[in-house]
Amino acid sequence: MKRHHHILFFVQLIILLMAFSTKLRATHIVGGDATYVCLGANRYQIKLSIYRDCIGGTIGAISGDNPAYIRVFTGNNLIVDERELNAVNGAGFVIPPGFQNDCVTNPPKTCLNRLDFEFTLTLNASPVGYKVIYQDCCRNRSVLNIVNPFNTGATYTCTIPPNSVASCNSSAVFKNFPPQIICVNNPLVYDHSATDIDGDSLSYEFCQSYDSPEKQKKGYPNYFYDPVIYRSPFSASIPMAGNPRIQIDPKTGLISGTPNLQGRFVVAVCCHEWRNGKIINTVTREFQFVVTNCSKAVIANIPQYSSEFNTYIVNCSDLTVKFDNLSIGAMTYHWDFGVEELSGDTSNAFMPTFTYPDSGTYVVTLYVNKGTTCSDSISRFVKVYPKLISNFSAPSIACPGDTINFTDLSTSTYPIKQWIWNFDDNTELDYNQNAQHVFPYSGLYNVGLITSNNQGCLDTVFKKILIDPTKPNVGNDTVIVVGERIDFKGQLNGNYRWMPSTFLSDPNVYNPTGTFTDTGTFTYIVAVESDGGCLGYDTIQIQVLANPYLAIPNIFSPNGDGTNDRFRPLLVGYQSLRYFRIYNRYGEEIFSTQNISDSWDGTYKGQDQVVGVYYWMIGLKDRFGKDYDQKGDITLIR
Repeated sequence: MKRHHHILFFVQLIILLMAFSTKLRATHIVGGDATYVCLGANRYQIKLSIYRDCIGGTIGAISGDNPAYIRVFTGNNLIVDERELNAVNGAGFVIPPGFQNDCVTNPPKTCLNRLDFEFTLTLNASPVGYKVIYQDCCRNRSVLNIVNPFNTGATYTCTIPPNSVASCNSSAVFKNFPPQIICVNNPLVYDHSATDIDGDSLSYEFCQSYDSPEKQKKGYPNYFYDPVIYRSPFSASIPMAGNPRIQIDPKTGLISGTPNLQGRFVVAVCCHEWRNGKIINTVTREFQFVVTNCSKAVIANIPQYSSEFNTYIVNCSDLTVKFDNLSIGAMTYHWDFGVEELSGDTSNAFMPTFTYPDSGTYVVTLYVNKGTTCSDSISRFVKVYPKLISNFSAPSIACPGDTINFTDLSTSTYPIKQWIWNFDDNTELDYNQNAQHVFPYSGLYNVGLITSNNQGCLDTVFKKILIDPTKPNVGNDTVIVVGERIDFKGQLNGNYRWMPSTFLSDPNVYNPTGTFTDTGTFTYIVAVESDGGCLGYDTIQIQVLANPYLAIPNIFSPNGDGTNDRFRPLLVGYQSLRYFRIYNRYGEEIFSTQNISDSWDGTYKGQDQVVGVYYWMIGLKDRFGKDYDQKGDITLIR
């Protein structure tokens, strides 16, 4: 039994040590890349570089990286080579930190070690190409931009393209060591460019990092690997937080921006090789960018006011640029405005102004404390491309429903690439150079046009368009008694025509008088041409009765629903109201008026009256002066 206990204890100890060893390995590998050189005769020299944190990892963990296990697959995933390699540089070499401690007030401890592996192999010409793969089990626990980093592996690869794509091609090789110290809230400018011995054109982008199989073990070939899962809001193209945003220039490989969040961030940069207008190969370097709370004593800083990559400003008005300076801790300043053919394009002013000799894109560089132990510099683009002036023609006044033509009159030194029309009426934007639009309703609209040219210039112009009101309002239908007169009145300026002209004093004015000598129902159509030339119509109906008319409802419901809430008589042909009185069932007068437009709301002394029957009396005087009296009852309901 004791022997069995000893064996069980030994197995548990081994498992514990293995788990501890795995955690140690996860804390120190921070990046890697794989490249190759074609030696001719189908022979390739493959190089793998692994970057390691030689402070965060133990000696045992670091020594576990050597030897490395590398596999070579065909493009259709058949293994053609697998080997265990010892590093060509022994225990690796320590990369210089790339900054001066005396220029950082609280420098973090840094130690970056690069381990290199190389081997040469012969690969037959292949229509599908080859892929070289190195995989490791896991990553640093503290990585912020991927999900569950400790259980996420790392895969570093390079691809040898098919011979039909590029015969005896060599990969691009990154020029500079990765940065070891990035200070939070300080401008980052890092050259991540590469060289290519074949002379192919190169482009750059942030790209995908890859996991390795969860059960990956040394000596077990595996070509399967999935993309890592990024933690929101990060992604392959937005691997770090920054303001201005961390970006990479696709042409130069320059990474710039101002990181504003501390932590470790996995960043992968893809360098694409172009030949005859097509991508023939891509090499990737992955590295953990560590943003720390270090404070540089001297910071050269030109702000970035443009949304374009690493660009101070795009000046589209003239050739003169005023430069702002946000540097910290400097005593002297030296500006180089980037005009290659000029030797005097410099200034030692804090915030200089410079007039460029011609339009173009320039690289302006600011050196602070130049020539001293603690100096710094920064470069940004300045784009000078005058002039762009947005303009368009359109009628200043139009009618509802008309199709209006908007003609672009914008001028620019460089070709205009985009037009954006906003018609101020909640309709969709129009992206045509010249636009057409219909405003269905009258009103004053502030139409805008934004133009941009191929140099990044923007300009905006607004013009007001009056859509002329065309709906005349000549009032409500009316009931009168024969012999009465009505004064019509239009509510819109313009030229009027009343049809028919029967009983009207003048059918061509906005306010004719109608004198009706016959009974009947008469409908008039009025056509109005506004001052803007827009045509509108309205109608009115006049009912002419032979005798005066009194209509009083027998029920009303003052419940506030907007229907039949007030009790009023309808009078036609009467000169005046002598009295209108309402009584409750006790004979108490609760409402009285001599105003023909008054009505009862169902209350007395501010109190709602009860449901029931109420009594009314009315006295009238007709247009000939004769008095009429009438009475009745009304039922109140709620």
